[in-house]
Amino acid sequence: MPKLSPEYYLNENVVELSKDLIGKVLFTKFEGKLTAGIITETEAYAGINDKASHAYGGKRTHRNEVMYHQGGKAYVYLCYGLHHLFNIVTNTENIPHAVLIRAIYPIIGEKEILKRRNAVKNNYNLTVGPGKVSQALGIQTKHNGLVLSGNQIWLEDQGISFNQKLINVGTRIGVEYAKEDALLPYRFWINHSDIRL
Repeated sequence: MPKLSPEYYLNENVVELSKDLIGKVLFTKFEGKLTAGIITETEAYAGINDKASHAYGGKRTHRNEVMYHQGGKAYVYLCYGLHHLFNIVTNTENIPHAVLIRAIYPIIGEKEILKRRNAVKNNYNLTVGPGKVSQALGIQTKHNGLVLSGNQIWLEDQGISFNQKLINVGTRIGVEYAKEDALLPYRFWINHSDIRL
């Protein structure tokens, strides 16, 4: 399958794009090891106007600089000094929108995913949670800024679609500090039990 085109990520509506990413397949290939999973949960972050965003108010630092790049790059940061969180930069240059990938359904490289997750069998909790996604796919902060049309991290549309009624919409997790913006319906997810391949 062809990779998603660079133009795909330039969508001006980060919330719309976040929902559209449900069902897309996220691939990684590091040191010859190919792993992939269907994206099953996302969160949108709407740049300078979103109190939950790292770029709220136009904040621009060494850490979040890649958010200001043209869409189609990886924004990977460390949370609590432990978890590498993978985000997709969207929109055009200087508009710091991003989508956090919160969960995947593994479909390629399960043995490697289990090894990375220090697990013995696949279950619902294996790759549900943004830190678990990055760990399972081998994504680290050193991959921050990678172009998502390259050969290390990329996305494909493999024609996996869901009835819109199955896509849940809710508030984001862990952003209580954002006050009223914490209540925005910017999180989308599908239950793994609804996946039929």
